[in-house]
Amino acid sequence: MDAPSPVKSKPPARPAGERDPERTRAAILAAATEEFTAHGLNGARVDEIAKRSGVNKRMIYYYFGDKNGLYLAVLEDIYADIRNAEIRLRLTDRDPVDAMRELVAFTWNYFIEHPEFLSLLGTENLHRAKHLKTSKKIRELHSPLIGIITALLARGVKAKVFRAEVDPVQLYITIASLGFFYLSNRFTLSTIFGRDLGTPDALAERGKHIEEVVLGYLRP
Repeated sequence: MDAPSPVKSKPPARPAGERDPERTRAAILAAATEEFTAHGLNGARVDEIAKRSGVNKRMIYYYFGDKNGLYLAVLEDIYADIRNAEIRLRLTDRDPVDAMRELVAFTWNYFIEHPEFLSLLGTENLHRAKHLKTSKKIRELHSPLIGIITALLARGVKAKVFRAEVDPVQLYITIASLGFFYLSNRFTLSTIFGRDLGTPDALAERGKHIEEVVLGYLRP
């Protein structure tokens, strides 16, 4: 009588969705961005993220570990989006004044078009960057931006159109803050000053003002 064939053990079952990991991960991140934007970190619910994404909750834990891991991935993702968009502007190939004006305008318009970016940054600042401090990617993501600004400043100084010794980090913080503060506080500011600061005309006026403030500062 022949010996019975050895029973082959089955490989571990794949969680549903693992066959298309990029698509599944993107769906989870998109849904999580909406949920964290709407409810903050503490108010967000993994069940709701699963529902929004159409992905089994088990897959969320499979890819991101827990809610904090998913939240950090969302933060890294939104930062990667804006940094990649800045790189695509190809600013270092252009006249330094025009390129700096474009960076200012881009930053302002990006903030307007991506309110989730401002909301999530506000949430993380309430947590004193507790989660962002654990990121292994965040500083690497920002290095190209500072490199671009540094190169523009150097070319502008050489062409005698920019003042010398401008700190690129300080400059970017100024560019971002002039837009961030306005948009984050436009409802209270509108009430205080009796002007609707959220109309298209008001936003366009503010964008032009930011450009003039930054370029005026950079003039030698």
